[in-house]
Amino acid sequence: MANRVRLDQILESLEVTNTLEGLQEIIERVRDLFAIDHMMYHWVDSAGDHYYFGTYSQAWIDQYQDKNYVRVDPVIAGCFQRFHPVDWKRLDWSGKPARAFLDDALEHGVGNQGYSVPIRGPNGQFALFTTSHNCSDEAWEKFTEKRSRDLILMAHFFNRKALEFETERAPEQSRALSPREIDAMTLLAMGHSRAQVAETLEISEHTLRVYIESSRHKLGAQNTTHAIAQAMARGLIVV
Repeated sequence: MANRVRLDQILESLEVTNTLEGLQEIIERVRDLFAIDHMMYHWVDSAGDHYYFGTYSQAWIDQYQDKNYVRVDPVIAGCFQRFHPVDWKRLDWSGKPARAFLDDALEHGVGNQGYSVPIRGPNGQFALFTTSHNCSDEAWEKFTEKRSRDLILMAHFFNRKALEFETERAPEQSRALSPREIDAMTLLAMGHSRAQVAETLEISEHTLRVYIESSRHKLGAQNTTHAIAQAMARGLIVV
């Protein structure tokens, strides 16, 4: 409960900050709250400019840029092809350049475990929200199972704020959810299964699917998890 209260307070701070320095301070607070080694947010705006903030060492950031690791980084390649969050263990590290990159990252304290959330925004914007840590596979699996929903939520909150730095971006067009769609998305966000949601709302699972697909379309979401994150980020549902 204490962690949820602190997370809500951090999200409130994120909502009102208007500087990159403020975003940096907030991502450090989130990292400390989750008790992991690193968090990093990196985005490419519609003009192709790169921005980032996070907790990797400056030595690693400089090394990454000097070596032009973006060309061989399996996280970048893997996430650019996906819409779902990616556990680094599921990426292809078999190539010699990828293994050399991984060895260098480990030497710079990045961590042997990672979880990245790819985000696509308007006009070609692409972003990654990444969490990394040094621990066993078992400990990492427990962490991601417990925190994946929070990590996806944080990713979209940070991305929503980052888009405000694109001064030429047209205002985002939001389409309101219907009361029934709000009910369905709220219950799903609370962790109920589709069968439980349908029973609570006294509708068929087919009708529930219609509500979910309609919500996803209105929110421009790739899947149900993304739709929940978007609805929460825009304040359309409160859990």
